[in-house]
Amino acid sequence: MTEPRAVDPAWVASRNAALLADPAARVAGNAVATTDVEKLTLDRAVVTSIDPSVSDLIPDAAITDQKHSGRCWAFAGLNVLRARLIRELNVESVELSQSFVYFHDKLEKAAAFLARAVSDAERPLGDREVVEALREPIGDGGWWPEFARLVAKYGMAPHYAMPDTDSAANSDAMNDHLATVLRRAALRLRAAVADGADPEPIHTAAMEDVHRMLTIHLGVPPKEFVWQYRDKDKAFHRVGTLTPREFADRYAPGLEEFVVVAHDPRPEIPLNTRFGIERTDLMVGEPVQEHVTASLEVLKAAAVAAIRDGEPVWFACDVAKQRDKKAGIWDAALHDYEGLYGVGLSMTKAERLVSRESALTHAMCLTGVDLLDGAPRRWRVENSWGEEVGEKGFHTMNDSWFDEYVFQVVVRAGRLPQEVRAALEVEPVMLPSWDPMF
Repeated sequence: MTEPRAVDPAWVASRNAALLADPAARVAGNAVATTDVEKLTLDRAVVTSIDPSVSDLIPDAAITDQKHSGRCWAFAGLNVLRARLIRELNVESVELSQSFVYFHDKLEKAAAFLARAVSDAERPLGDREVVEALREPIGDGGWWPEFARLVAKYGMAPHYAMPDTDSAANSDAMNDHLATVLRRAALRLRAAVADGADPEPIHTAAMEDVHRMLTIHLGVPPKEFVWQYRDKDKAFHRVGTLTPREFADRYAPGLEEFVVVAHDPRPEIPLNTRFGIERTDLMVGEPVQEHVTASLEVLKAAAVAAIRDGEPVWFACDVAKQRDKKAGIWDAALHDYEGLYGVGLSMTKAERLVSRESALTHAMCLTGVDLLDGAPRRWRVENSWGEEVGEKGFHTMNDSWFDEYVFQVVVRAGRLPQEVRAALEVEPVMLPSWDPMF
């Protein structure tokens, strides 16, 4: 085994001299000194080849903006549901309340964290999973199963009934203070268990504190609201007073039909297999997060079928790789980083996943696809970053980027081939909580 080597100052000096004598390195250094690397490495041939037009398109709705929060999963979920609402009501657009989902998600995450603190009470504070739970007790991030369960339990509301507050759009301070309440409670719960005392009073008090803080930051969710609208033909419709559950039952039925289909590139992960991830039960009494594996071809075919039926497709990806955020374009070879540095950087999708070079960092919706001889060339993406990026908030993804950086799509089970549907009937194989697919 080779002995570890410290950095030798003489080696550094020789490398410095060699780089100063290298014209290409000097030019690259001079360029990077004054210009953003992301701009320097854009391959103009790729950029100019990307046409945003697509052959199959769901009509655009008003773009949404999650601002400085990690609510992309809820924005994307509501954007899937509102497409049916727009068609059924014959309206140009409608926006659903992201804060309504967000409020109840925070409450459920708090309850799940406190339940975990009790079940983990005899594990040391240095345990890997205990450390991870305490590191982020109540983050903004989320997943489709979590979204679907929240809507099924609490319903949904139009945006006007619970609009965003400043804390919804800029969530750091709220999250920090909620995390303090929960970490404090976790230590007290652990002490109660160690002393043989009843942890319930501590749990109840902590949940009351969390609820109080959430209402201060986000407002009190509506018990009911008046639902009325004017359609594209200028006809006015007054439906009447609805509760959030009645609203969801009326306009978002069939949530149980949707499943998460994952492309997991690791060679040891079999296709057509149902997986669950430990410690991802973010609502007490509900199952862990699950997905079924399939080939890229299956993911794409199901997504195409959904788009052709007018249903946006929720998907999770590694959003920041090989993109031009301002222009709103993605391609697997959009940036020539290797050409700038003269250094090898290429990795396979599986290598990026297992080394944590890639992660599932963002959720959006597919709302269009450009098909040539039945095969997708590019995809139209509805994002939740406002109208200042992309084509007034919509983005274009070349199919090469889908191959490399898309990991999950959410579609109705009926759009999947029989061998994938069969896997949904089998007990899930459990993956550890630190698995990179979560």
